[in-house]
Amino acid sequence: MKNKSDIPDCIINCGVEYAFKRIGGKYKARILWHLGMKNVLRYGELSRTLPDITTKMLTQTLRDLEEDKLIVRKMYHEVPPKVEYSLSDTGKELIPFIEHLHLWGKKQLETESLVK
Repeated sequence: MKNKSDIPDCIINCGVEYAFKRIGGKYKARILWHLGMKNVLRYGELSRTLPDITTKMLTQTLRDLEEDKLIVRKMYHEVPPKVEYSLSDTGKELIPFIEHLHLWGKKQLETESLVK
């Protein structure tokens, strides 16, 4: 999100909508989760962790998360170039909530498999 004036009033007034605008989608929460578990991951490691993501989508999602100040991108000036990603302090605040979603999802999957 560029600045507050770019955000519609309905999102500003609803924390859930605002939060999901920043972490919603197929990959953002998964990237945050993996960074929370490993602390630091390089681009290739993230790509292997999420085998269903395209290079273009991973790059765009990482840019979005960096723009939203949820992750930190650290580039080392060496050959070949080395780039590492980690959670920002704001991103770290999300991990307990993603953990709750993880536990809820596991419980639902177990319940669903018992019903079948």
